[in-house]
Amino acid sequence: MSTEFNELLPVCRDEQPPNDKSQIWIIGTREQVLHTINEFYVKRIANDRVKFTPIVPAPFAAGKYMTVLER
Repeated sequence: MSTEFNELLPVCRDEQPPNDKSQIWIIGTREQVLHTINEFYVKRIANDRVKFTPIVPAPFAAGKYMTVLER
């Protein structure tokens, strides 16, 4: 990752809380994101679709959408 992108992240590596959860970011076209959410649910990587954040336009990639799965 570039230094510029690291500065945009809300949590620095040194300041992570002890109960911090890992995240899986899914970025692509809206159809790709929806397909991946469904695939993760079918393969039981995520046991509920509620674990995903709402699909939003990716602020760093024009024409792409994103969601985050917190584990």
